[in-house]
Amino acid sequence: MRFTTLDEWLQWLECQHPRAIDLGLERVSVVAKALNIALAMPVITVAGTNGKGSCVALSSAILSAEGYRVGTYTSPHLVHYNERIGIAGRYVSDDELLAAFSAIDEARGATSLTYFEFGTLAALWLFQRAELDVVILEVGLGGRLDAVNIVDADIAIVSSIAIDHEAWLGSDREVIGREKAGVFRQGRIAVVGDLNPPQSVLNYGRDIGATVLCRDRDFSYSESTSQWQWQWQGLDAQGDKLEYHGLPLPSVLLDNAATVLQALQYLDLNVSDAAVRSGLSRVELSGRCQHIVLDGVDIVLDVAHNPAAVVTLRQHLQQYPVSGRSRCVFAVMADKAIAEMVSILQPWFESWWLADLDGNSRAAGASDVSGMLMIQQVSGVQYGGSVAASIQQAMAQSASGDRIVVFGSFFTVAEAMLFLSERGGVDVKSVITAKGNTL
Repeated sequence: MRFTTLDEWLQWLECQHPRAIDLGLERVSVVAKALNIALAMPVITVAGTNGKGSCVALSSAILSAEGYRVGTYTSPHLVHYNERIGIAGRYVSDDELLAAFSAIDEARGATSLTYFEFGTLAALWLFQRAELDVVILEVGLGGRLDAVNIVDADIAIVSSIAIDHEAWLGSDREVIGREKAGVFRQGRIAVVGDLNPPQSVLNYGRDIGATVLCRDRDFSYSESTSQWQWQWQGLDAQGDKLEYHGLPLPSVLLDNAATVLQALQYLDLNVSDAAVRSGLSRVELSGRCQHIVLDGVDIVLDVAHNPAAVVTLRQHLQQYPVSGRSRCVFAVMADKAIAEMVSILQPWFESWWLADLDGNSRAAGASDVSGMLMIQQVSGVQYGGSVAASIQQAMAQSASGDRIVVFGSFFTVAEAMLFLSERGGVDVKSVITAKGNTL
């Protein structure tokens, strides 16, 4: 064993490969073969610009409610690295990760792996040993060349397609869509939740012989005040039209919930109506429109880090207004469409607290963001220092009934969670920093 603590391993993983992001399947495939990794259970792979985490969380909640042992792999994490790998309703332990990393390090020989590739192999290595009924894998970046794609998914989901990560995926939806469709497999099911999928997605599915199902063409949903309905345009195994009526509203977007319900129809496992309703009622996802009330102030944590996600955040704020004033704490990566993100939410906040993410070389400095806001004539711009200090200052100006929205990146929300845990607002039992995240 190279190291004796998880923190030591993670620090080493961050610097042992020459590039933090190095897309491609060659290296990870070689090591997976050396580890004899072969998953015997059904696999769902989830790709997409936004909504991947929601799809994984809801799929897991429904299948777990049915009594299945579910493995989940997601990224990035917010506070604990362990959050990335779930086995039968729990996060893996430090000791399990130490064993997995040691096995990978021994098997890789001279092959260099990225931080993400190490984590992906660790998840697969642990899943293979956990006697699971189903595994759900979230793509980290893109799809075609993402390390997760070494596994042939029985069912592939593409939740949404928008502009993000242009340096790696391209600058238009057609190119990005083709990258995400790379998780499709011949003769297998692909479910697309995007209402207007790029033609490249449909063409690729057709060319390889996948069965591609699209929202509002093959399945749809409708919403009322306190419940929603889902309908599949096809027929179930008995030749009956499949519908769900009076479903409980989940804490995730219905776009994603509808996509998950369609995918589960094709999983070779029985999923009852009761499990669907239980999963919808219980699903939780930290850092996605997450509300924490502290001293009467509604603090909303959201990892929105691209324009499409910020539009979703705006819709959520519209749906759940507050009686008082709204402020925000904003910190973001420099390679994001910052000006567009700001313009979407500009009218919503009377003050913008700009925070610095110290020690993060990819983060935009608060002074740079301030310049962009000045060009857009955004009023109430203030420099808050760290995320924690910014929240403190925004809280000092707030009264009961007001709202503070913290958004811009996973790093931003992670720092907010750590601060709020000290104030009693979030249950964070131990601290492992969010190093190695790419969003």
